[in-house]
Amino acid sequence: MDTREYNWLPTSAKEVKERGWEQLDIIIFTGDAYVDHPSFGAAVIGRVLEAQGLKIAIVPQPNWRDDLRDFKKLGAPRLFFGVSAGAMDSMVNHYTAARRKRSNDAYTPDGRAGMRPDMPTVVYTKILKELYPDIPVVIGGIEASLRRLTHYDYWQQKPLPSILAFCEADLLVYGMGEKPLTEICRLLRKGIPFRNLTNIPQTAVIRPAGEDIATNKKWATRRLHSHEDCLADKRKYAENFRYIEEESNSIEAARLIQRTGDKEVIVNPPYPPLTTEELDAIYDLPFTRLPHPRYKGKTIPAYDMIRHSITLHRGCFGGCAFCTISAHQGKFISSRSEESILREVGRICQMPDFKGTITDLGAPSANMYRMAGKDRELCRQCKRPSCAYPAICKNLDTNHAPLLRLYEAVRKHPGIKHCFIGSGIRYDLCLHDTGNAETNRTNRLYLETVIRHHVSGRFKVAPEHASPRVLALMRKPPFNLFLQLKAFFDNINRKYHLNEQITPYFISSHPGCRTEDMAELAVATKKLNFHLEQVQDFTPTPMTVATTIYHSGYHPYSLKKINTAKTEEEKKQQNMFFFWYKKEYKASIIAALRKMHRQDLIDRLYKEK
Repeated sequence: MDTREYNWLPTSAKEVKERGWEQLDIIIFTGDAYVDHPSFGAAVIGRVLEAQGLKIAIVPQPNWRDDLRDFKKLGAPRLFFGVSAGAMDSMVNHYTAARRKRSNDAYTPDGRAGMRPDMPTVVYTKILKELYPDIPVVIGGIEASLRRLTHYDYWQQKPLPSILAFCEADLLVYGMGEKPLTEICRLLRKGIPFRNLTNIPQTAVIRPAGEDIATNKKWATRRLHSHEDCLADKRKYAENFRYIEEESNSIEAARLIQRTGDKEVIVNPPYPPLTTEELDAIYDLPFTRLPHPRYKGKTIPAYDMIRHSITLHRGCFGGCAFCTISAHQGKFISSRSEESILREVGRICQMPDFKGTITDLGAPSANMYRMAGKDRELCRQCKRPSCAYPAICKNLDTNHAPLLRLYEAVRKHPGIKHCFIGSGIRYDLCLHDTGNAETNRTNRLYLETVIRHHVSGRFKVAPEHASPRVLALMRKPPFNLFLQLKAFFDNINRKYHLNEQITPYFISSHPGCRTEDMAELAVATKKLNFHLEQVQDFTPTPMTVATTIYHSGYHPYSLKKINTAKTEEEKKQQNMFFFWYKKEYKASIIAALRKMHRQDLIDRLYKEK
């Protein structure tokens, strides 16, 4: 029977039977609802493997608290089980920065909380191993990816070993999993035993220390401080992170090995970034772009946000200290072709609920489309974690002309009334001096075009802070560049009689940020007449520079000591400076500044006109 007549991948025994299948090749368990859209990882992996002729099913949000029927209903797969916590890290999904339980889950029907456990990767894997001890389990997704080596767990407030050391999985796929999973399936179908799959790029395994395993002899090997050493010495924990970050973002990366007890975690180098042709092929797969019919009558908030959005590229070379994007997607950009993107525009226009508005034509950073090194050989040798900090790399081609052409093509599409850019824009890529007058003109034209045609009322950007010292720790551009952007934005609004607003994002309690720094930020936002709304308290997530500093007290590159606000009282004190204009905070802010003998800041906040 031609399986193309079935729009969704099967999720139940009945749907499998309708396809005439007796046994599945791979069963994917995910902590999210099943939405057949290229923004949902389980759907992407399912479609990629389906395109290889494999029989794939997805079990979304299985019940782990009853008789485990969801884990049994499809039986044992021929090749392996796949497990992912979902599109978000489950702990970030479940808890606020203050470690309080959230009351909703955007990736669950009707936003209902409690439909997945903490750490589904671990919970689902242990259940599958108890039920089917002989069937391999492959873990992936952002939760597993960021925990592939010793990592700090903010919710338990201690370092934990690689997730492989305690979840019983047979293999971990990190980053975007299409290439490694395709190779795993190719080798298994050739008859290679699963345990021998130790030399596939972008995968990690755990083995008894000293065991002889298959590897790629061309790979260099870097041995990290052991997990036990990281527990005993925070400086060694910090030292490890530098090498983890460098090798995660290198074209010529080394294999990483970390001793954990009497075993070793082996992390193979990543695959090269996907080519345009490879990325196009993924987005051309037959996604319905809809939630599975099992959710009829229910809404999935995360889907509602992205249902009419389009992803242009993967990767981010910003290297922000608090961000996990490059740790998961890598810093090198993989871009789709204009033709592929316009085909997706056409598919969206055919959706029954589409009213003519693309909500986001974006990516991790909206304006890195088709950006790459001018001399690729220099990129091959580069170990910089960021191409944008401390300054835009001179080898980076930041010409925004391809984006301008793409935006114009989308605006001219007959089915499009509005096309907005909802993803964050790196304004430093537009405003820096490239040394080429024509490119400078094009890059500023890009900003003007976005403000004129692609802002839905609010132009969202992320300066994050105003303190030069804190911005340096964040790997963000100077605040003066934001002031330059604000002046440019205001000028475009006046020139074209627009009524747009600029909405800046800021973070409190970032490692190295002091109360005085937050007071200076309050003064800076007062001068700009901002009443801030888009603010957040720093949340330490695994595998970031900022989290490494938060736990260890050391910067992983300089190994200098850096203090961080950690107590609830310290965090609340920093956070209140965002809201200096509210009467209920005035007395507390003045008291805090008097305690620091900073009458000058009190005057600048409350006495200057």
